Amino acid sequence: MKYDVIVIGGGPSGLMAAIGAAEQKAKVLLIDKGDKLGRKLAISGGGRCNVTNRLPIDEIIKHIPGNGRFLYSAFSLFSNEDIIQFFENLGIKLKEEDHGRMFPVTDKAQSVVDALLSRLRELKVDIKTNSPIHDVHYANGKVKSVELRNGEMYEANSVVIAVGGKSVPQTGSTGDGYAWAEKAGHTITELFPTEVPVTSAEPFIKEKTLQGLSLRSVALSVLNPKGKALITHKMDMIFTHFGISGPAVLRCSQFVAKAKKKWNLKEVLMSIDALPDKKEEPLFQEILSGIKAEPKKSIKNLLKGHLPERYLLFLLERSGIDPSAQGANISNEKVRSFVKSCKAFQFAVNGTLPLEKAFVTGGGVSVKEIDPKTMASKFMNGLFFCGEILDIHGYTGGYNITSALITGRLAGMNAALSTNPL
Repeated sequence: MKYDVIVIGGGPSGLMAAIGAAEQKAKVLLIDKGDKLGRKLAISGGGRCNVTNRLPIDEIIKHIPGNGRFLYSAFSLFSNEDIIQFFENLGIKLKEEDHGRMFPVTDKAQSVVDALLSRLRELKVDIKTNSPIHDVHYANGKVKSVELRNGEMYEANSVVIAVGGKSVPQTGSTGDGYAWAEKAGHTITELFPTEVPVTSAEPFIKEKTLQGLSLRSVALSVLNPKGKALITHKMDMIFTHFGISGPAVLRCSQFVAKAKKKWNLKEVLMSIDALPDKKEEPLFQEILSGIKAEPKKSIKNLLKGHLPERYLLFLLERSGIDPSAQGANISNEKVRSFVKSCKAFQFAVNGTLPLEKAFVTGGGVSVKEIDPKTMASKFMNGLFFCGEILDIHGYTGGYNITSALITGRLAGMNAALSTNPL
């Protein structure tokens, strides 16, 4: 059987590609190896589905540190505002939350998945689930057919590969598409986990001294070998039994991986500024004034409220200060050392949890080999890529899904336009 467009992968970008192609009146087949479509969408945003982000485009691109600039052309053709309009047209009303994140009013990811599936049915897209693919065939510099593992063969004028990366493998993203891309002549840049917890072998981590402790709105930095910050994120974090996690850590994680590789390091230094809204010298003076006002009070009680108690006791101990000592008996030198650790507590991390535990895959099909306006392969006629298989990765907060939906829309539309309808 022959189709105008075959879309491989039923995640956010694949669903969008199939809809985009069918809206151009193409005869479309959507194939997924899993038993149901939209599994990654259904668990995104904590099950609420953060469909996009309403920040200005320049801001969104800043939140996609992995080749976000490649998306400028795509945004000019189908933007985050177009995504919002698209869902509203499907009957999914959206609401804006903090940092521009857009969620369905229902707070249910499944309502988003259902609306997309209903649109596919309306457009009469053929769907095959539970259909793992054996190979994508090319001939004479052009896409030819898709072969399933059970031996079934489907010819196509265009093929859109939308099978995701290697993160969250329980949703079906197991890296199948890289081999088909390489077969077409594409480069796969090195894969690495991003938006993933960070590991550390520091004694205080191994001894679980701070396990379970959350720090709110700290400034967390990844340092280069000279001690300068490569990146800083001001968000919450948590200490775990293996290292650190939480929003600030997830955002910093890709920079840990990149620093290890760039400087060939076994460990990378990170730094926590637990009081980012206070400067070091005024904080030092404020503590001295407190000691002067109540010299007999224990330092622990004098400093209460500055930091969570467990972290306060931990930093006092690291500065060689007995928490029950009276303020008047503590040298200025030790107070200064404590203040320094409040503003820059440095510790070594040795990597991240593996790719399978990551929210997002770093690396993938090189964007240098993809037309930024159409998502077409520069090497193989009729071949298109979209979503996480591309070497594009952003922070969590609606940025990756925005990239997936936009690249999916363009890949599907252009796959249909590049074919001669039968």
